[in-house]
Amino acid sequence: MHVAIASRLLRQIVHHAAGSPDREVCGLLFGTPERIVAVEATANVHADPAAFFEVDPARLFAALRGERAGGARLIGHYHSHPTGRAEPSAADAAAVDPVAERLWLIVAGEDVAAFRAGPSGAIHGRFDRVGLVVKD
Repeated sequence: MHVAIASRLLRQIVHHAAGSPDREVCGLLFGTPERIVAVEATANVHADPAAFFEVDPARLFAALRGERAGGARLIGHYHSHPTGRAEPSAADAAAVDPVAERLWLIVAGEDVAAFRAGPSGAIHGRFDRVGLVVKD
């Protein structure tokens, strides 16, 4: 399975992560299961943002309300691993909603990788790798 993303959107995500090298950043992904069409940076409201992330619940609920009203479809989120690799951690797996399958993009420096999160998976029992196709 693959998901496409415009190069400008990918640069936006990498730039967001680079702007906070000592803490995890996060944001929302909108589109279809096959294509990311928009991204939105959000606040990381976790009590320990140097090691964990939590998308601002107000922005998350606003995105879900917008989707129900006919707006862009929320397909997942992104976050950074400032001192790690672009792959899910055990803490990421513990945070997965096992009911809703979502796309996760993980940024580590210039590396970005995509994963489907859900009730099962090859990585930490919750994630499967997804090919990321960058389009101009």
